[in-house]
Amino acid sequence: MASQGLTYDGCNFFRQRLVLSTLSGKRVKIRNIRSKDDNPGLRDFEASFIRLLDKVTNGTRIEINQTGTVLFYQPGLLYGGVVEHECNTQRSVGYYLEALLMLAPFMKNPLKAVLKGVTNDPTDPSVDQLKYTSIPVMKKFGIDGEGLELKVVKRGMAPGGGGEVLFTCPVRKTLRPVQLSEPGKIKRIRGIAYSVRVSPQMANRIVDSARSILNKFIPDIYIYTDHMKGDKSGKSPGFGLTLVAETLNGTFLSAEQVSTPQGQGDPVLPEDLGRNCAKLLLEEIYRGGCIDSANQSLALVYMTLGQQDVSKALLGHLSPYTVFTGYFGPRLAPCELQFRQCFSV
Repeated sequence: MASQGLTYDGCNFFRQRLVLSTLSGKRVKIRNIRSKDDNPGLRDFEASFIRLLDKVTNGTRIEINQTGTVLFYQPGLLYGGVVEHECNTQRSVGYYLEALLMLAPFMKNPLKAVLKGVTNDPTDPSVDQLKYTSIPVMKKFGIDGEGLELKVVKRGMAPGGGGEVLFTCPVRKTLRPVQLSEPGKIKRIRGIAYSVRVSPQMANRIVDSARSILNKFIPDIYIYTDHMKGDKSGKSPGFGLTLVAETLNGTFLSAEQVSTPQGQGDPVLPEDLGRNCAKLLLEEIYRGGCIDSANQSLALVYMTLGQQDVSKALLGHLSPYTVFTGYFGPRLAPCELQFRQCFSV
């Protein structure tokens, strides 16, 4: 094992460490990965994430000891191109897609990635949430055009998966500095209620219960229903709701709720899921900021890797990943951040 570069202990912020290592070109060594656990070492979904990084780079060197408790990662060149990856079903496609969103604009060739696995689960951001909130954030930094697309080809719920997602992103030599200091007032709310391998009426019940709460605040609400059938419906039944509030200044704030995976925990009624998701959206709006909680770390990485001009972003309540990225990001390049402290409901 090589000993140069940065050294970390534990499996916390595993993705962030490898993504920032890839962007900065600094090798990292992670020790004591669940060394005191009954099942020590890397999990299958983490090994799958490492394989994905290896596919989108050229010349990456990866060494793992026999127990899987020590990882040495020396990043190669971000190459891009056409990539197809079977994501481990322990985590959703969003777990892998969040990293690709950070890496894709800086690759040598435009990225076209086909990711297969679980598209919606209660743990990670869904593809729908990333589509409606992350893509607008990327456009603010000048990453736009016909080559930017995020599409759900097949929907797959946990735990069986069977979904498929297409993500394409153009290359950008420089990112546009941003000045995001005024969130603006909410002008409309959009959403998508989806259901697979259950009655299509589930999605309608979700929409009605969510509107019963949101209609008290704003009339411009439209929630689409999406019921995929046949081979596009994945391997497991389930349903969920993604809500997005858009402000007058172009800020997108989101919330989502997904049904309990089959065979895990207590089942959830569609009415309860719709009401809970609406309340989560109201809480996200209360927290404020020009970037929602799911995309704070993405925006910080773009701000850090942008031009020397100062970028400013007003954020609400900081997520743990944001705190980590904000600490390590300035080591790569200077940037200025403006934070607003908020208290959650």
